[in-house]
Amino acid sequence: MAEAYSDFAQVYDEFMDETPYEQWCDTIVRFMEQYGISKPVRGEKDLLASERNLVLDLGCGTGTLTELLYGKGYDMVGVDNAPAMLDIAMKKRQESGSEILYLLQDMRELELYSTVGTVISVCDSLNYILDEEEVLEVFRLVNNYLYPGGLFLFDFNTDYKYREVIGDTTIAENREDCSFIWENFYDEDSCLNEYDVTIFVRDQDSGADAERKTESELFRRFTETHVQRGYTVEQMKDLVERAGLEILKALDAESLSEVNACSERVYILARECQKNG
Repeated sequence: MAEAYSDFAQVYDEFMDETPYEQWCDTIVRFMEQYGISKPVRGEKDLLASERNLVLDLGCGTGTLTELLYGKGYDMVGVDNAPAMLDIAMKKRQESGSEILYLLQDMRELELYSTVGTVISVCDSLNYILDEEEVLEVFRLVNNYLYPGGLFLFDFNTDYKYREVIGDTTIAENREDCSFIWENFYDEDSCLNEYDVTIFVRDQDSGADAERKTESELFRRFTETHVQRGYTVEQMKDLVERAGLEILKALDAESLSEVNACSERVYILARECQKNG
């Protein structure tokens, strides 16, 4: 069984093709314009301004959102702990000609060369942190690397979503060149959702064997196990505040209205508030 986001990385973008990245990008830009200090001014020569305008995408994956924000004029840094996902991100960078800096790091051991004006972390990256104290450490590191007054914007899947919506369900999808079966197993006591993803991918390079078989017969199968934890809004707010950050807003990520008992994904906006005393 493969490590999470190893083999899956090669088909991740195909299966995520309906993800509203452009909408997420526009929402994030609006939040930065309203609450943040980063500006879409690339190549700022002044050192302090260059740090203030820098945006960190924490858990950037294959870099789709990172590239979109770069296209809006922001200097971008992407951090992820999956080498195969970053390989794809760097191929996108080569194709687009962007100057995004990608770093292979675990967010629990974040280490940057400077402060940044904005940190974003979306698409439930933080749900992969299964221990509250480790989430707290991530938030403390974010606080440490934020420029004075800098903005931290993240989302997370709620415990309600795992418990009532996707827990103990099986999702399957068939595409022309790949298919997947996604089996969820939710444990209510630990609030952990384990999902086994089995993927079948058309083999594009089978060498001599390909000459003896029709193309439609050549599929490769692999399985990955992912584990995520559901958090409540109250838990996340407490961890943000314990890390020394000031909470600005908590919003339902779908409607961008007030969080409710049935919110499946939540945005939290917080601000660095201690470096200037």
